Order: sequence, then structure tokens, then C-alpha cells
Amino acid sequence: MNSQTAATGVTTASAVTLDNSLVLLLACGAGLGVASLYYNQPMLKTLADEFRVGPTAIGRVPTLTQLGYAAGILLLSPIGDRIDRRKVILGKMLLLGVGLLAIAAAQSLVQLGALSVVVGLTASLAQDCVPAAAVLAPQASRGKTVGSVMTGLLLGILLSRVVSGYVTERFGWRTMFVLAALAIGLLYLVTVRRLPKFAPTTDLAYSALLGSLFTLWRRHAGLRRAAFAQLLLSAAFSAFWSTLAIMLAQPPFSYGSSIAGAFGLAGAAGALIAPIAGGIADRKGPELVARVGALLVFASFAAFAVAPESLGLLVAGTLVFDLGMQASVISHQSIIYGLEPSARSRLNAIFIGAMFIGMASGSSLGSLALTVAGWRGVSLFAASAALAALMVRLWPAKQLSIARGPNGT
Repeated sequence: MNSQTAATGVTTASAVTLDNSLVLLLACGAGLGVASLYYNQPMLKTLADEFRVGPTAIGRVPTLTQLGYAAGILLLSPIGDRIDRRKVILGKMLLLGVGLLAIAAAQSLVQLGALSVVVGLTASLAQDCVPAAAVLAPQASRGKTVGSVMTGLLLGILLSRVVSGYVTERFGWRTMFVLAALAIGLLYLVTVRRLPKFAPTTDLAYSALLGSLFTLWRRHAGLRRAAFAQLLLSAAFSAFWSTLAIMLAQPPFSYGSSIAGAFGLAGAAGALIAPIAGGIADRKGPELVARVGALLVFASFAAFAVAPESLGLLVAGTLVFDLGMQASVISHQSIIYGLEPSARSRLNAIFIGAMFIGMASGSSLGSLALTVAGWRGVSLFAASAALAALMVRLWPAKQLSIARGPNGT
């Protein structure tokens, strides 16, 4: 232990041997961080009754949370390249815990909306944990490590609604946010002791740091290719999940919300493939995994379009397309993290920003497709988006270059 370590009690990333406990810590940080975005969704009816507002007004709460998250990714996550990433993660974690606790005490819809923005901003710590794992992992196992952390993030997305719905129904919505704040508080205490320091990789001023996002976009064809493909797959993903509950409530299924929630468990099972996909990407190359992932998503939605009334096919296809989705995310992150190691936080911000655009577009277009053409229309839209993503990955790289840089692929 050097003198700095002895004085501060904190080791540096270069001196750390990455073990399973540290990977688990980063996975929990990613999962609990991103879960904070979704706790409010199952309780919207309860919140509307509490604050005596209509569905339109209460619907702004999750929207504000998501907008805060998008702003956090684009405005705060790039700082991880400029400042010790440990400080960024701990700072966001502390503010997130305070924000969740404050929501539990909110007395008006205005307070709830403002605090939801704060929660969204600080929940972007999930996107600091992923590049932290990429920095700590040896190159030979980077895909597997990133996949393990992404499993935590994806489980946070898929299971947060289930947990929130259960707790809200039995103990009240304020209890859910208190428990969420306590979970973040415990995670903070462990993170203080276990997470190492990260050396900054750039000395750019903040304005220049944000401006460099455009430079990185133009410099790396591999980044553009990964972002375009993942945007399209995310549109398919969001179209499915944003219309599933409505579709299941209609004939011939006529199921309640509990059945729709159970599909989240099938999606969670798909998330477990992430470390396996990352390991394959390490051995066989991420390009193969990205193409197979897009193919699985396309095949699932094409099958839904052929037989839209088959519940068994719907369950099996949900598992398969989620496997493909997670494989694609991990392989694309393996690609972008290898482009420019000194800019991993910024590269990740661009990539996740593209995913967010895809999800927002998919939700809107999926709802429109359901209204116009029913579940088959949603399936055809999602299949088309997935096929386009596959074409992006199969198209010769030189055809996609806008301004090729030294690492464009």
C-alpha cells in the first residue's frame, strides 16, 4: 500500500485486482440507480388519487424523471472522463438517496415533479458504473465484465416495476421511496469502502468536454454504427413493452395487469444472458454477437406478426428477443469501449443517448401502430426496426463512414 492509499484508505484503479465482489458492487450500483426511474410507474393511479389530479397531470411525473435521466447522461456522465469517476459515482449516489427520501415526503404535485427531475439526473450513476467496469476489467475479459454489470442494470429496469407495485399496494407509495433511499444509502456505505479511485483521462474544460461529444461522433464510424443499430433495436424493444399491457387486456387474451407484469420476469431471464454474450464477444469478436442479437430480435417479432394470438409464442418470443437485445447491447458496448479508452464515459453517453432516442421513438410509434393495425402492426414495426439494425451491422463499414477516424470500423 503506497502512502496515498494509507492516508486516504482508498486504492487506485490501477492497483485493483477486479474480483466478483467488485463486479457485483458495480452491478448493484447500475441496477439500483436505473431502478429509481421506474418506481413511480406502477403507482401512478395511487399518486393521482393522493394529489387529486387527472391522468394527464400525473403522467408528467415519469416523463420528468426520464427527461432528468437523459439530461444526466448527456450533461453529467461525460464528467467521468474529467474527474475521478469514484467521486462522480459517490456524489450522484448521495444526491439520489436524498432525492428519493424527499419524494417520500412530497406534499404537492409540483414538489413531486421537481424531485423527479433530481432523481432522474442522479440516477444516471447507472451509466457511470458501466464504463467504470470497462476501465477495471482486463481487455481479455472486458466484454464479460461489462455484461455482468449490465445484467444488474437490466434487472433493475425489469424488476423495479414488480417490486414497486407490490410494495405500493401493501404498504403505500411513500414506503417504496423510503426503502429505495435506504437501499441507496447502504450501497453508498459499501461503495465508499470498496470502489477505487480512477485517474482522469482528460483535462478538457467542461464546455470543451461536451463539445468533444460531437468530435467523437464524427471521428469514430464504429460509434455511429453501434449507435444507429442500437437505436433501431431499442425502438423495437420499447414498442413491445409500451403496448404489451394494453394488448394483453384486449381479446383474445383479456388478461389483467398481473399477467403483463409476469412478462417482466421473462425479460429478466433474458437479462441473465448478458455475461455469456460478453464472454462470447471476448472470444469470437463483438461483431458476430451483434449480428446474432439483431437476428434474434427480428425473428421473434416476425413470429409474433405471423401468429399474433399465440400466448405460448408470445412468452417464448419475449425470452428470445430479450436475449437478442441484451447480446446486442453488450457487443456494441464492447466495440465502443475499445475505440478510445480515454473517452469511455463520453462514448457511453453518446451510445446510451442513442438508445434513449430509440426507446422514446419506439414507444410513440408502437402506440400508433397498435391503434392503427393492432398487435400485428406493432410486431411488423418492431420486426422492421430489428431488420434495419441487422442491415446496419451487415453493411460494409466503409459505406457508413461520414468522417472516418483512425478507429472507425
